[in-house]
Amino acid sequence: MRWRSVLFVPGNRPDLAVKALRSAPDVVVLDLEDAVPTAGKVEARDTVRDAAVTLAGATVLVRVNPPGTEWFEGDVAALPAGLAGVVVPKFEAPVDVGLPVVAGLETVRGVTDARSILEGVTACYFGAEDYVADLGGVRTPGNAEVGTARALVGMAARLAGVPALDMVTLDFGDTDRFVTEAAEARALGYAGKLCIHPAQVGPANDAFVPSAEELERAERLLAAFDAGGGATVAFEGQMVDEVVARQARALLERKV
Repeated sequence: MRWRSVLFVPGNRPDLAVKALRSAPDVVVLDLEDAVPTAGKVEARDTVRDAAVTLAGATVLVRVNPPGTEWFEGDVAALPAGLAGVVVPKFEAPVDVGLPVVAGLETVRGVTDARSILEGVTACYFGAEDYVADLGGVRTPGNAEVGTARALVGMAARLAGVPALDMVTLDFGDTDRFVTEAAEARALGYAGKLCIHPAQVGPANDAFVPSAEELERAERLLAAFDAGGGATVAFEGQMVDEVVARQARALLERKV
């Protein structure tokens, strides 16, 4: 399953659900949590059920409200058939919802305990906005305040053997920022990025696969390394040993 682009659609907006597949996201998430106001959360369950039918054939998840809230159990009970899984936000301990779980690591406790709580989940994501709010910090354009947490989530996901998905970029009109953050996330081992607007899907799909230039260079690097019989060789001003060659092999394995 591919996780390059995970597009969130408000659970109370059936009109947007119909349009969700036009941008070709890998995954669509019908959101009952942040995107739906308190007064409309119960009613949105029926809207999500209808939207899931509309999106039949696509990879569809539903994000429920967090465990411990007054809506969690009702959201789980009302989940439509045919889902690929359930997104559980503010994930701090394993939960049984009868479907594969995508864990939202977006609290200080969730991030800190990530290594011990991801066993059995299908994927996870880092939620920067909720994390900073829980931390009592200040959100800044440079992302310095989330750097450690973002890296920890990537490492915990790697140890758990599951894909990690990067935080949202709230300014959906700032494509440059989205692309920069996606490149940072890929460098940290993330498999994809959360999208809150269809315009972000294409850049996400492009960001989490190697470019033609990267693939071509990796092939040349490995050819030089193999020609040297596996010994350390010089390649375009860089010393290449088995570790570097292994990185190139891993990159080639990620061809679309």
